Amino acid sequence: MIKKYASLFFKGMAMGAADVVPGVSGGTIAFITGIYEELIASLSAADGKALQLLFKGKIKELWAHVNGSFLAVLFAGIFISILTLAAVLSYLLDHHEILVWSFFFGLVAASVWMVGRTVKNWNWVSQLSFAVGTVVAYLITIAPASTGTAEPMYLILCGALAICAMILPGISGSFILLLLGAYGTVLNAVADRDLMVIAYVGIGAVAGLLTFTKALKWIFAKFYNATIALLTGFLLGSLNKLWPWKEVISTYTKHAGTEKEEIVPLVVENLAPGEFAVQGLIFAVLGALVVILLEWFGKKK
Repeated sequence: MIKKYASLFFKGMAMGAADVVPGVSGGTIAFITGIYEELIASLSAADGKALQLLFKGKIKELWAHVNGSFLAVLFAGIFISILTLAAVLSYLLDHHEILVWSFFFGLVAASVWMVGRTVKNWNWVSQLSFAVGTVVAYLITIAPASTGTAEPMYLILCGALAICAMILPGISGSFILLLLGAYGTVLNAVADRDLMVIAYVGIGAVAGLLTFTKALKWIFAKFYNATIALLTGFLLGSLNKLWPWKEVISTYTKHAGTEKEEIVPLVVENLAPGEFAVQGLIFAVLGALVVILLEWFGKKK
């Protein structure tokens, strides 16, 4: 039992680390480690029956109903990873940007194959779903970032949209925050332990989870092949965002003239491999190997 929960905790840490980086989804890690469907089923169990059990004080039955041990251990890993790695990844992206993006490009590229091979029947519906997923994800990656705001209701909305993206393989919650202009705000809040900002985003995240996971569970049950194909397309389309060599076309200065002044890229353009091309290739291969190891690790009971 200890070994099982230790394994689940480290899977949660891997999900948390992925969710910090714009362009990488914790849902991808959950999928390739074999816990995705159990995660969706557990989250969607927060329903009317769960409320009834809570109000009746039947805590033991409630815990079993929502698969509490699974969720508690997994989310402990996710939160600890985010709290400990937010500052580290922020530093690495500032000082070793190409190598970090290369690593995650390789990780997601390998995930395209890992997730795609689980589609049981590549019929025309699956192929169409794959194409739609690819196009949608690509269009999201080229959308210009918003300048955003730190207003509470906006942060709640950002939390709801980001958490929905985080549990979808191929759609990055962090990138959604980036598009909404809230990524820097949230990352700094985590690093600085700004509990008010974290609370607003957390409220939105909880609301998003309670509503979106139920729909996702139903879709998986009814349209499994088409859904997996769609998620595979999301992964492929998201690679555009992860390409390491980029040129910033336009920027926006957020909080200008204050201590929190931040230059936010609004429009970027991909370039041919240039500086650190060989090192980038090595790190991309390392990212792909991590996916292979994660899948192998996920199959171990």
